[in-house]
Amino acid sequence: MRGNAQVTVCYGPYESCGLVKHRTFRLEGLQALLKEHGHQFILEETAEWNKVELVVHGESVYTCDIRQLEFGGDGKLDPRCKEAVSAVDDAY
Repeated sequence: MRGNAQVTVCYGPYESCGLVKHRTFRLEGLQALLKEHGHQFILEETAEWNKVELVVHGESVYTCDIRQLEFGGDGKLDPRCKEAVSAVDDAY
């Protein structure tokens, strides 16, 4: 399904500098790669700590610890971002 998926990116809070809150800095590379592959996405906060989950057509296609994603960047060198976008491309 390359290039036209509607992806919901569910992300939870994580601890940084002693504060636990929702942050999107680690999602920047993922967002860039999803756009590059032609996918649309919606960011949705969840209560589950340290979690990122990608949902396509109501089905979870990828999940990982948000702290495993690289901070900032374009996602091209981040293996987790590549795995996530590949899972979205392969959905359905």
